Amino acid sequence: METIINADHFIELEHRHGAHDYHPLPVVLERGEGVYLWDVEGKKYFDFLSAYSAVNQGHCHPRIVNALQKQAQVLTLTSRAFHNNKLGKYMEYVTKYFDFERLLPSNTGAEAVEASIKITRKWGYTVKNIPSNKAEIIVCSQNFHGRTSTIISFSSDSESKVNFGPHASGFITIPYNDLEALEAILETHPNIAGFLVEPIQGEAGVYTPDENFIRKARSLCSEYNVLLIADEIQTGIGRTGSLLAVCGNCSCAGDCERQENSYTRPDILILGKAISGGTYPVSAVLCDSSIMDVIQPGQHGSTFGGNPMACSIAMEALEVIRDEKLTQNARHLGELFRTAMQEYIETSTIVLKVRGKGLLNAIVINDTETSNTAWNICIQLKENGLLAKPTHGNIIRFAPPLVISEDQLYECVEIITKTLKAFEK
Repeated sequence: METIINADHFIELEHRHGAHDYHPLPVVLERGEGVYLWDVEGKKYFDFLSAYSAVNQGHCHPRIVNALQKQAQVLTLTSRAFHNNKLGKYMEYVTKYFDFERLLPSNTGAEAVEASIKITRKWGYTVKNIPSNKAEIIVCSQNFHGRTSTIISFSSDSESKVNFGPHASGFITIPYNDLEALEAILETHPNIAGFLVEPIQGEAGVYTPDENFIRKARSLCSEYNVLLIADEIQTGIGRTGSLLAVCGNCSCAGDCERQENSYTRPDILILGKAISGGTYPVSAVLCDSSIMDVIQPGQHGSTFGGNPMACSIAMEALEVIRDEKLTQNARHLGELFRTAMQEYIETSTIVLKVRGKGLLNAIVINDTETSNTAWNICIQLKENGLLAKPTHGNIIRFAPPLVISEDQLYECVEIITKTLKAFEK
């Protein structure tokens, strides 16, 4: 008798043989194209998570896949023991695209955050003259920068840090979007080397700060000779309706003159996720020579960082963002989405608010963080053909690929509102 392979089979395989470090929705995907995903049983879904904003260019974008295939047939990896003919081109391309002088290549977002911490600390000792082993970095509560042993040391998420100590020292936590708290620490702590911040806190539930928060933080960091480190791993590459979330109201794709009143230039920029269009692990740290040059041979490295595959893929992925005007599409459709959701919320008892920027948005469910209401809504959204995931218990994040069309967006709004109506009290 022929064995029927369904979703339960694959879920059971993961449960039996894998680490239990995630709690996914009960759907098993096998194919993607553009804004759509298909499961192993052939059901079609709108993707409203985009692999946590890694798939901004849409699933399996043909230009990016072609770049991957073309490079894979020639050369995949050399390590940094030798030069390769793609890395220099990639470094030149990306530094010009984002207007920085130097790039440190790596693979994952957390790896890039770790590198930024090292660069910031060494800059603090060798340039700012902070006493040895006394450098401190300011971070924000409810941050999410990864789950390495260093990063969880300054996480607010107890699940990611309890029983994983001892935790690293040298970090000071302030409330997010609190300029007074930032200035108070800068005034009283002379050994601050950097301020690590997400321009929008994605994992915290798309928590969008006051419009002037990043700009004034930039001013304070400059005043106290502290590096502003922008973690744009999730918010960058067009997601928020600008090339970077720190670009404010600038809707460029990396090739216009940014206006002084809208663009806040960080000292260190951290990129990942969508820099490869979701086809390959690629991340990067960008800064100017006066900062990057503190790192010398033997002090940092990555076997796969800067490999020819990653370089070729990332350049094509960024070209797609520019050529298809995906940044501008995110801005336009994000406004339409929030307007439509706000109209629904005005008569809703189950949704308290919608917030976000561009196509990085979230709705806050009228229940506690410990409730399962948001999870149940996401289960029903799945049944209705749309995939999303709760965060912080009562928040649902909506982040479709930036290639989504206006008609597709409104179709998804209809699915979302239809689903929510079933949960109205």
